[in-house]
Amino acid sequence: MRKRVVFVAVFLAVIPVLFSGCETVPLTGREQFLLVRDSEMAALGAQNFQEVKQTEPVSTDPQVNMLVREVGARIARATEQYLVAQGRQPNFQWEFIVIQADDVVNAWCMPGGKVAVYTGILPVTQTADGLAVVVAHEIAHAVARHSAERMSQALLIEMGGAALSAALQSRPERTRDLFLQSAGLATTYGVVLPFSRDMEYEADRIGLNLMAMAGYDPRAAVPFWERMNAQSGGGRVPEFLSTHPAPQNRIAAIQQMMPEAMQYYQRSGAAGAR
Repeated sequence: MRKRVVFVAVFLAVIPVLFSGCETVPLTGREQFLLVRDSEMAALGAQNFQEVKQTEPVSTDPQVNMLVREVGARIARATEQYLVAQGRQPNFQWEFIVIQADDVVNAWCMPGGKVAVYTGILPVTQTADGLAVVVAHEIAHAVARHSAERMSQALLIEMGGAALSAALQSRPERTRDLFLQSAGLATTYGVVLPFSRDMEYEADRIGLNLMAMAGYDPRAAVPFWERMNAQSGGGRVPEFLSTHPAPQNRIAAIQQMMPEAMQYYQRSGAAGAR
């Protein structure tokens, strides 16, 4: 009887949290559950990004940095324009860096718009359009607030939805661990809460649309993922693919997403300019 009373009490305490945390993902309309504010995630992202810059070898190659920053800035600008047009208030402080690691085929975007591209992925991207596929996909995770969603799921499971703010403040080390996990940085930092397959597909769709809005050809996505698949043919799976859908499933899904992305590409005016 006592256990039942405790369960009911916890359940009643969690209900208002569940309803107050319902949000909608831009561009897909999927409803998601969020317990963590954008400002909290952005602050954690900025803090961890500073640590990355202090501990990782940041590239000083001017051409590579210029390319990544130009592609990133265009996608960031298109992203904010779209969100504002939809009545949303973007909370991004964009920053783009290149990490000199030729053996690391990876990229990521922390909440708040902190983006890193590893030099190991550049031979696979090959072109600005190919790079846009990667950058837009990672930015899409931030736009969809996948990190906050994963962190919310972990917090709800771990703490039953009770005293979340107090728990975050009183356990800074655990908060940092959950953040790194929820940000999908498993292979980089050795933690194990990657984005789900559904989130990866959602980031593919959002990313295709964002790169198209920025004037990059979304049709570059299929050959890029084919090259990524070939990259992993020798055995070790690149970090960028470690939690992603199976290549053939992904390519088939992207082909189904392409008509929507091409509409945004046509509207951008870039299609006729090439």
